Amino acid sequence: MSIIEPHWHKASYSQAESNCVEVAEGPITAVRDTQNRQLGHLSFSAAEWKAFLTEVRADRL
Repeated sequence: MSIIEPHWHKASYSQAESNCVEVAEGPITAVRDTQNRQLGHLSFSAAEWKAFLTEVRADRL
């Protein structure tokens, strides 16, 4: 069984600030602190990630 490395990208809500997070989206979404990658990441199911994004977007309106 091969290990698939996540494709990390800077979160769109991070903007141009130095304090940002990176996201690897897929069946399981992973989130990590860009400046502390060595500390690992948090993982969320697709449903959890969708609910989080829905709340964040609603809060910005």
